[in-house]
Amino acid sequence: QKLKMRSSLTVSLIVLLGRTEAFSFSPSSIQLNQRRGLESLRVGDAACSRTRLMSATVPTDEEISSKELADKKSYLDDGFIFGLEGSGLERPKGGQANIVVEGDSLETQPYQVATVACTFAVHAAFLSTSFSGMLIQNGGNLFQTSVQAFSLFLSSWILADLGSGILHWSVDNYGNGRTPVMGSIIAAFQGHHSAPWTITERGFCNNVYKLCIPFGPIPMLLISAISGPFTTFFFTVFCIMEILSQEFHKWSHMTKTKVPKFVNVLMNLGLTIDRTPHALHHIAPYDGNYCIISGRCNKLLDRFGAFRFLEHQIYKLNGVESNAWKLDP
Repeated sequence: QKLKMRSSLTVSLIVLLGRTEAFSFSPSSIQLNQRRGLESLRVGDAACSRTRLMSATVPTDEEISSKELADKKSYLDDGFIFGLEGSGLERPKGGQANIVVEGDSLETQPYQVATVACTFAVHAAFLSTSFSGMLIQNGGNLFQTSVQAFSLFLSSWILADLGSGILHWSVDNYGNGRTPVMGSIIAAFQGHHSAPWTITERGFCNNVYKLCIPFGPIPMLLISAISGPFTTFFFTVFCIMEILSQEFHKWSHMTKTKVPKFVNVLMNLGLTIDRTPHALHHIAPYDGNYCIISGRCNKLLDRFGAFRFLEHQIYKLNGVESNAWKLDP
């Protein structure tokens, strides 16, 4: 009797469950459950895929730090572009000094003093010996020799202004800190644009000693060895002016009250670069007013687009764009 009751209960339970949707054994219910199962699998797979994608695309802190370090520009890179926005460096505000070259300092070092002193001593010797040679060639005529020396000085001063513009243009627009011989000068000139006021905190020797390399005793020894006293005198003045150009440059960034009185007199006479003309150079994209000795050559050079012409010729030759182009494409 008990066995019959259990069998009846089992059959009733199966029939009851068969009528429900979840446990229906009809073909339609089986298909429905299969579809729901597949949908659940798809949802699960999609969730797993999203998890894997997020884990693959979200970088870790270490990866972010490594990428930032790799993207950071320095004075050794071509992408330095004056250390301005987009170059990887922050432009300091409020007149804060900015040292861009590794190992550089605003403090004057003994080797800088020695370099400058030695350079000017050698150049003074060249001026003296070349003047004596000119005097001998003129048969001891001091007046004639003095007039010639003054003419050579004046023409050298003008050409040096042009030379300072060509040098300034070239190091502002081409090369980087790794460039042989001129690398430190290039980095200093390009980095100068990120904080122009930094130059005013440099002492004389600290400011000009780098230019004693390309315009120092070695070039003058070569020139004097292959030329006479007139040419030697001319290029000695030229080299001295090029070295001093960086000091003239510094004065143009200082107010009238911060410089000695004779500096303001030289500026008023037009013998050294004035503040206002040079301020025009520090307007982006920094593509003009490159001459920094007297600045007298700037108007003529900029009016005829001399440096734009040179940039186009260089681009045609090797495909290298100037930094001014990169800032103002």
